[in-house]
Amino acid sequence: MIILIKCPNRVYSPLYVDTAPCVLRGFNSSASTHYYYVNIGDMLASDLKELCSVEMMSLFPVSARENMSFIEIHRELVFGFQLSWHRILCEKCNGSCYLDSRNRFQCMYADRTSNNFKEIMAEIKWMLDQILVYLGMLLAARNLCGTPCVIAFFIYKWRRRHLSGYNTIEEFLQSHNNLMPIRYSYSNIRKITGGFKEKLGEGGFGSVYKGKLRSGQFVAVKILDKSKADGQDFINEVATIGKIHHVNVVRLIGFCADRTKQALIYEFMSKGSLNNYIDCHKGSISLSWEKLYEISLGVAHGIEYLHQGCDMQILHFDIKPHNVLLDENFTPKISDFGLAKFYPTKGSIASLTAKRGTLGYMAPEIFYKNIGRVSNKADVYSFGQLVLEIADRGKKVNGFAASLSEVYSPFRVYDQLSSGNLPIEDTAEEENIKARKMIITGLWCVQFQPSDRPAMNKVVEMLEGDIESLQMPPRPVLFPVDSVTTESNSLAENPSQGTLGNILLSVVGEG
Repeated sequence: MIILIKCPNRVYSPLYVDTAPCVLRGFNSSASTHYYYVNIGDMLASDLKELCSVEMMSLFPVSARENMSFIEIHRELVFGFQLSWHRILCEKCNGSCYLDSRNRFQCMYADRTSNNFKEIMAEIKWMLDQILVYLGMLLAARNLCGTPCVIAFFIYKWRRRHLSGYNTIEEFLQSHNNLMPIRYSYSNIRKITGGFKEKLGEGGFGSVYKGKLRSGQFVAVKILDKSKADGQDFINEVATIGKIHHVNVVRLIGFCADRTKQALIYEFMSKGSLNNYIDCHKGSISLSWEKLYEISLGVAHGIEYLHQGCDMQILHFDIKPHNVLLDENFTPKISDFGLAKFYPTKGSIASLTAKRGTLGYMAPEIFYKNIGRVSNKADVYSFGQLVLEIADRGKKVNGFAASLSEVYSPFRVYDQLSSGNLPIEDTAEEENIKARKMIITGLWCVQFQPSDRPAMNKVVEMLEGDIESLQMPPRPVLFPVDSVTTESNSLAENPSQGTLGNILLSVVGEG
């Protein structure tokens, strides 16, 4: 190290090399009042003479040595690194400081032991700072690398799930290549719907759009929700509607299975769902009892065909007004077979691992396993609820009603029929008869025990037969007898509270 020192008085010391002869001649002019010296090598604070100050230091080169000539010093200064040293930088050290091996300012202490200790502590602090920096960089790198990995993992799982569903669908389509529906690409679906311009509705399955085929025929295109599509609902729809044709079952014209994009194309039902005509809360258009009877009978024919008219027995498990569509002539057609299951025609017992259907239309045996196994009588119960809702003009559950008759639609209709207070007395005689047949048949269909309900072919006979041949069924019950006898009073006081109240809201739902 080469140190340039300025002193107010002349100094005589072997450590101080006078620069007057050649190096700083300009500073040692006759007008100058200071003397300039050079020190080669390390220098302690005690070596700095009184009133002298360090003006400049050169950290280079490492080859600096004692007894260097002025020419050598000059050369090293010219080619080395020059650093200005101001006394203010050393104020905290009482004017005495130096640069350590890492070019950091350090205070110079008279006590060399203290100085060494300070240096050691400074070194430890520097090392800790470096460790913290490296740890921070490591954590940042892990986060930067880990987050994309996590995202990539979830994308992989999502694609794996949907690709698995796609493979299942492809295997099904390959094994059922005799299906009547036409297969469309997703680009065709976009053209048919005009870029999904006109939306008809949506539900838990996805959305339905109006479309038009090249032949000019209008269709309804159901786009299945990708987040919920595992392939099974798609397969159920295609496998069920794809190979049957009945006037009271909606016709599947085509489908799309373009990897993760799935769509179903149905015949367009211009009048929408039955729910639009019986929901009194929506200001629905009122239909005559004659038309309501024809709709009920058409739905009964459709369910009978599903149960007995196919090679396999098809249980729909979701009969409700929303899934009954009406064409321009109000002909009813059963739709939405996403929950359907297939069974041999000789057996009517179904094995279910989970509840299927919509609250308010689900049969009691789906909730109470001790009253019998699930069978095609579950669809009969749902049909009965649908018919009674039609007769009751879509009145919804009143959770704050004073009695069960006001809460449960079959109770209300039964009591009105028994007392002669049904709103059908002013209708024509023929309509009055058809309305009574609908109500009596519906009450038989919603009997608590599956064995007390008629099969669907018997239901059709009851609707088409004479009113005189129909007997009044027992008053429907909503719970097992032991539950009703112990808690029905508290339920009547507040049906939204208590064990039975909770079950009631679960079973009756919103319908």
